[in-house]
Amino acid sequence: MTDLAMDVILAAGAVFALGAVSPGPSLMVVLRNTLIGGRQQGVMCALGHGLGFGLYAGTAVFGLIVLLEEAPALFIGLQLIGAVLLGWYGWQMWQVDAGVLFEEHEPSARQGFSEGFAIAFFNPKIAVFLVAVLASVLEEGMSLASKLAVGGLGMTIDALWYVIVATVLSGTARIDWLKHHAVFLHRLTAVVLWAFGLSVLVGL
Repeated sequence: MTDLAMDVILAAGAVFALGAVSPGPSLMVVLRNTLIGGRQQGVMCALGHGLGFGLYAGTAVFGLIVLLEEAPALFIGLQLIGAVLLGWYGWQMWQVDAGVLFEEHEPSARQGFSEGFAIAFFNPKIAVFLVAVLASVLEEGMSLASKLAVGGLGMTIDALWYVIVATVLSGTARIDWLKHHAVFLHRLTAVVLWAFGLSVLVGL
């Protein structure tokens, strides 16, 4: 496959977008940095988060493709595990408690970029999420351009969303709307994750 695998890229992009807009710890870190250090620190936090997420996405894409091409039986096993993880992750999101999700946090002394990177790169849930989702959409023989596109798209969507949060949503009624609908957004994401997991099982 020498051309861009647009079906894979679009499927991965849709899930990246849903994952990014779901309110959670990452959103609160970006908002907190914006409140503490202003819009510039909030944007730097968003860029740091995007970099951390993008590194995870790129590593997952290349690692899973190697497994798919060199050890297809192991990849099928990973797909089964991924389907289970998608179900579990969706259940966790379905049960989210908005009161706990948006509880107060102490201000951090770290700079926005390093804190944004840390909350993405050292969050094991992001690793689980990426492996589970990407195992369900990747294809054997994907070109280097397609692999880079998936990883780059993950980084771009993630960073862009949190830049928007820092520059547009913070300090307005829009962020209140997001918080108010946090449970609905989490449950919508849960349904999508369950659908992906089911599609993996059906396709095996």
